[in-house]
Amino acid sequence: MKIAITAESTIDLPKELLEEYDIKTIPFDVILKDKEFKDGEISTQQIFDFVSKNKVLPKTSAINTEAYRAFFAETLKEHDAIIHISLSSQISSACQNAISAAKDFPEVYVVDSKSLSTGIALLAIFAKQLADQGVIAREIFDMVQKRVPMVQASFVLERLDYLYKGGRCSALSYFGANLLRIRPQILVKDGKMGPYKKYRGNMDKVVADYCKDTLAEFKNPDLSIGFVTYTTATPQMIENAKKALIERGFKKVYETRAGGTIASHCGEHTLGILYINDGGNV
Repeated sequence: MKIAITAESTIDLPKELLEEYDIKTIPFDVILKDKEFKDGEISTQQIFDFVSKNKVLPKTSAINTEAYRAFFAETLKEHDAIIHISLSSQISSACQNAISAAKDFPEVYVVDSKSLSTGIALLAIFAKQLADQGVIAREIFDMVQKRVPMVQASFVLERLDYLYKGGRCSALSYFGANLLRIRPQILVKDGKMGPYKKYRGNMDKVVADYCKDTLAEFKNPDLSIGFVTYTTATPQMIENAKKALIERGFKKVYETRAGGTIASHCGEHTLGILYINDGGNV
């Protein structure tokens, strides 16, 4: 059985990793004022430059049911089944749209990742590894579902501007954080983004402290793969995060940059470490 692993562009993997793991994607739309782009057609930096110049926050548009139907139908021309790992249903309507479209295809299985960015990638890579081992689609779906609650996805932000303007944090939190120079940690839990710990200081130090705390709290990682994913970051921020994962014993540490959809909601100088916190016991 030839099984395709698919996801939305919110998986935040560069072309070379999508090719390495043979993961197919369908893009969200990114809207800059009156211009609409497919996620990937415009760079993260171009989005930030637009916001800086125009003082207008980007918008994103979830993929509709018809687009998923067309995507699944095209993919099934060369595959017997699809495992689709979707952006959390608590963050976007995309997952429910994918589930609705999949009802027309008995061999399409949609996983609600309850995560975002490379949290989705971790599940997709796991699914691909199972497919390569000859596991049938239904069993892959069941095994991936069991790992969903174990994905550790979190990140730290320099500012709350984008989350505030996008309606994802209160005015009180926004102004308080900026006034006190708080660098908040956002944790994805039960599919939702929420505030967690608070840090202060320059982002180089904040990232080092955040990584140390995260690895100490979520202390049973599957050491096969860890991600350092960011919108923009200083070289030291990236180095501190990669060093933390390498010293913890991760065998592969991938550095990736968030795509247009995720960056549109998080803003500049946002960095996270992501891994599956189940010790590799699958």
